[in-house]
Amino acid sequence: MAEWILEASELWFGYEEHQPILRGVTLRVPAGQFVALVGANGSGKTTLLKQFNGLLRPQRGQVRVAGQDVAQRSVGEMARQVGYLFQHPEQQIFSPTVWQEVAFGPRNLGLPSSEVEDRVREALARFGLNGVARLPPAVLGYGVRRRVTLASLAAMDPPILVLDEPTVGLDDAGLRETMAWIGERHAVGRTIVFATHEMDLVAEYAERVLVLHEGQIAADGPPADLFRQKELLSRASLIPPPVVLLAEALRPYGLQGEGLSVDALCDEVVALVERRS
Repeated sequence: MAEWILEASELWFGYEEHQPILRGVTLRVPAGQFVALVGANGSGKTTLLKQFNGLLRPQRGQVRVAGQDVAQRSVGEMARQVGYLFQHPEQQIFSPTVWQEVAFGPRNLGLPSSEVEDRVREALARFGLNGVARLPPAVLGYGVRRRVTLASLAAMDPPILVLDEPTVGLDDAGLRETMAWIGERHAVGRTIVFATHEMDLVAEYAERVLVLHEGQIAADGPPADLFRQKELLSRASLIPPPVVLLAEALRPYGLQGEGLSVDALCDEVVALVERRS
């Protein structure tokens, strides 16, 4: 078994006559890690994510998934390992009904019909889609279409989830539902690579953050380390979440923790008060 489930080595990629979007990207991700990929628009996040399931192929360098060279495998073969979520649901929905959309992936894996049906039923129930199972996805609202794409991934249950801004355009309920499912998959050992502009989600969920800037990895480490690097944050057009800024403002008063979530900050404030009482 490969030590690293995802690897990129000196990866370069550009579109036609444009300047390279990815410029010598090198990274390694162990199985089961939750990685957030952040950076300004145009920094190369989507381009990098598409390398991991073969939608794009390196022009120079190499990408490996579970030890195998992606360039030597088809997108269909990669789907067994990597579940890819496009930023906008309409980019990946194509079946005439929700049921058929969710069933498409498991069927392509060659699973028995009974198992396909079981997986589809479970996925539809998990995302509250039973009532729309026979409807065309195109007539559904944006948030419901997003749930359809998540159900499609759930029905396949790949070991790696590569998610391109999965919460964009969602209301708070949809965002929390989406993140709850992603958190569930991580809890049972799935590898998550998650591109986002939502720094509060990075602080709350990610174990590791990769910062892309001008097509290169500008930083790689835990969220708390990233949020201390003010010059880098400014250069990469990133703003720490309000809870982290509040924790920083309270540091002169004795707060010792990082305040990466509201619950964590509350616990740290209570501990501070208790130390002083």
